[in-house]
Amino acid sequence: MKAVSLFSGGLDSQLAVCLVKDQGIEVLGLNFTSPFFGASEADYKAAEQIGIELFTMDIGKEYISEVLRKPVYGYGKNLNPCIDCHAYMQKKAGLFMQENGASFLITGEVIGQRPMSQNRSALNAVDKLSGLKGLTLRPLSALLLPETIPETEGWINRNQLLDISGRGRSRQMELAEQYGINDYPSPAGGCLLTDENFSRRIKPLLAERDEIHPQEIEVYKVGRHFILENNHLLVVGRKHAENERLQAIAGESDYLLKVIDRPGPLALFRSPDGVPGQQELDYAAAIVARYSDAKNEPQATLKVFQIGSEDYQILAVAPLRPEEIPATV
Repeated sequence: MKAVSLFSGGLDSQLAVCLVKDQGIEVLGLNFTSPFFGASEADYKAAEQIGIELFTMDIGKEYISEVLRKPVYGYGKNLNPCIDCHAYMQKKAGLFMQENGASFLITGEVIGQRPMSQNRSALNAVDKLSGLKGLTLRPLSALLLPETIPETEGWINRNQLLDISGRGRSRQMELAEQYGINDYPSPAGGCLLTDENFSRRIKPLLAERDEIHPQEIEVYKVGRHFILENNHLLVVGRKHAENERLQAIAGESDYLLKVIDRPGPLALFRSPDGVPGQQELDYAAAIVARYSDAKNEPQATLKVFQIGSEDYQILAVAPLRPEEIPATV
């Protein structure tokens, strides 16, 4: 008998796997990646720690169009479509389950741990929307939930499952000690869509564009963000690592700006139609100059260039005064 675990790498998902493995079930770990969440090196170490293989599935483009844009159950506090997201993952995991000869799914969800997405009503909605009702076992809270097919069919002994609920972690920590799990992260959402600032940044993009490539999302994770006239985006690096990241993720139609006569940040300028006017570039350059060591000079010199092109432009602009800097997003 084989099962697939929706594996986040957190303590709850590790414990859920251990409880099922204790009953002689082989478990495969599955982690989904997108611009908003995905497996880290720590997740692979967690899977190795409990003796399972971890598989990853990139769902980025499909996730944006099918889940993020039109969630059946709406959003949480920010742009997080948690119920639809969980259902989508279960549905995709169901296909992975069939392809790999597994019979059911397991998750580390705990009743009441997250009031909006881990209550009985939300879990029922997830199971219904995924089309896998009865095939998803939640070992940590199973005794508080209706019996699933793995239990009624005798694949799993229900008496060896648990009745954990709420946000406390004492029982999980006791179990971790019993299983020798001593390296696990603190509980956290792990999804950028729950972050207020990030959600605010990408809302205009979702509203304006019918199709978004996952790679385009990367720029919204770094730097100071300005939405300028006609929805031009300017991102100014705040430290050396962000400058390097902006250069690495710049697309062929993006413009990079850098003060060349003083130390200062790298900035990325993105135009909705890919071709900004000179006035727009000059204004962006004046903002960038304000964040450089030339901010108090009457004039700063910037290089404007694009990745993959040998052409460039030199601009001489007056750095904006502090009160002229537009609000960041």
